[in-house]
Amino acid sequence: MIWGTRDSPGTDLIPEHLRTPRFFLVVASIAIPLGFAAWQALLNNFVIERAGFTGVEIGILQSLREVPGFLAFTAVFVLLVLKEQTFAVIAIALFGLGTALTGFFPFEYGLYCTAVLMSIGFHYFETVKQSLSLQWLSKEEAPRILGRLIAVGSMSSLVCFAVVWAALTIGIDYVWIYLAAGGGVLVLAVVLASFPQFPSKTPQRKRIILRRRYWLYYGLTFLSGARRQIFIVFAGFLMVEKFDYSAANIAALFLINHVFNFFFAERIGAIIGRIGERRALTFEYIGLIGVFTAYAFVDNAYLAAGLYVADHMFFALAIAIKTYLQKIADPADIASTAGVSFTINHIAAVIIPAVLGMVWIVSPAAVFLVGAGFAACSLSLSQNVPAQPARGNEVVFGRV
Repeated sequence: MIWGTRDSPGTDLIPEHLRTPRFFLVVASIAIPLGFAAWQALLNNFVIERAGFTGVEIGILQSLREVPGFLAFTAVFVLLVLKEQTFAVIAIALFGLGTALTGFFPFEYGLYCTAVLMSIGFHYFETVKQSLSLQWLSKEEAPRILGRLIAVGSMSSLVCFAVVWAALTIGIDYVWIYLAAGGGVLVLAVVLASFPQFPSKTPQRKRIILRRRYWLYYGLTFLSGARRQIFIVFAGFLMVEKFDYSAANIAALFLINHVFNFFFAERIGAIIGRIGERRALTFEYIGLIGVFTAYAFVDNAYLAAGLYVADHMFFALAIAIKTYLQKIADPADIASTAGVSFTINHIAAVIIPAVLGMVWIVSPAAVFLVGAGFAACSLSLSQNVPAQPARGNEVVFGRV
């Protein structure tokens, strides 16, 4: 099993021919979206209807939720004690527990606490998943397989959103929906624990690593985290506060988003493998500048929904940042750099939701124009990605 040896028979939960690193990633890619889809689809309505949240409280909650992401660099210290695969399973279980408990604490500090618990599992798992994926997958197959994992996650989310929509339609309470979603994640954690331990091709350095030659990757990661938080926190909040979208309406929007990812994410990954990281990122950031600028001035509920879907469609292109790292990094740096990158990604994420929550009260449009500014900065940096990134060829200008 996962805490045993490579040759352990495990249990009958997983057939022998499926006990592979790739299938482990597939099951894990089902677990996290299953819980997060329910948590995210219900959150804005749940906190407004049950806890009376305004932009200030939702901003604080989202900032607190990102603190574990900011501390993701500490994953490297946990790996001194646990194997990465074991750590991934424990993180998924914590995430499931936090999700399951959310509905039982419909007040400000209760929601803060369950969000942090859920987030600890979520962010540590995503850190380790990125590390394991880049270690287990070859550079040639990584863009396509990472796209496939997004597609698998989208199918998981798609099923969950459909169930959430149906549950809300027939009047099932938020408490039981959160409990069912979190419980499902815990079951999948047990399944993942039945996998054998898979060896890493390259032993990983168990210390924090910051390399000057990775500076462009760090910059792209920082801006990605800042920009993504504006969408996650405030785009959905706009739908509920300004256009009176119900929880069922929000779930329907997520359904559309994940249908797209299910059918196109793997293809997008394959395209990134063909056209290269710089072109993929250029296309993504130009699109996001337009989307965020339009968010700032939109007054039509249907157009706002279209922007919401368009924004999410660009997310699959972020695979290019991960494959850029895989091409330029020392293979022994992957685990440590994954933790460091999540911390960098969340430096702004810890601050931005709370700060922009204050700005939101004065001018929601200004919040989205800040997002457009971050996308413009990302576009500028992406032009420094070489056509053929590799160790020793990390940037076009500014090589150290």
